[in-house]
Amino acid sequence: MIRLNKFLSDHGLCSRREGDHIIEAGRVSVNGKQAKVGMKIFPDDVVCLDGKAISGENPRVCIAYYKPEGIVCTFETKEKNNLLKSFTYPIRLTYAGRLDKASEGLLIMTNDGYLIDQMMRARNYHEKEYVVKVSRRVTSKFLGELSQGVYLSALNVKTRPCKVFMTGPFEFHIILTQGLNRQIRRMCEELGYQVKNLKRIRIMNIALGNLRPGEYRELTADERSLLDRQLKKNHKDCEKGQK
Repeated sequence: MIRLNKFLSDHGLCSRREGDHIIEAGRVSVNGKQAKVGMKIFPDDVVCLDGKAISGENPRVCIAYYKPEGIVCTFETKEKNNLLKSFTYPIRLTYAGRLDKASEGLLIMTNDGYLIDQMMRARNYHEKEYVVKVSRRVTSKFLGELSQGVYLSALNVKTRPCKVFMTGPFEFHIILTQGLNRQIRRMCEELGYQVKNLKRIRIMNIALGNLRPGEYRELTADERSLLDRQLKKNHKDCEKGQK
């Protein structure tokens, strides 16, 4: 037996947490009956999502995709500018980590449920690098305050220390190990700056490279191998820290 949310995740449809939301919304059935959060299924059970049976094993796919500015990280058709408008692929993939609508840059698209779960856990301290253009001149004081962590009044939390370096009078790079809602924008706003452009250029060992908005490429075997090793190492380190 296997938990239903894990089954959905293993088929690359969502993370386990998102799976619970999908089940709770009544979109999943098992053997013709509406599924319940927390239930377990047998190998021969028939699971349907939105009335379509989930069956067969797809090859593991990992893609680096350049999400354009203005596209919302969702496949929900009620959102006009969703990923279905800008990204198409022969088999169903989902994203491992979001970017807000006003931001652009690297998304990892995959059908690997384990990868999605591991990359979306902030406790694993995965690095994500961004290029940020702001409304005022970048100063050493501003960069120092960012690097030490910034208290976000709207979320009542202080951000983790991070790496920051200037790349132009109004531009800097920032490397985060967490992904709070609108984190970089909120950090800058707390310090009196407005973000004019925000682009993610790296997630762990995967770089955006020369991709243009709307373009994608499959990860190389070397990239996937290193990504897997980093995920497993971070997962083990996390487990040791909890003991």
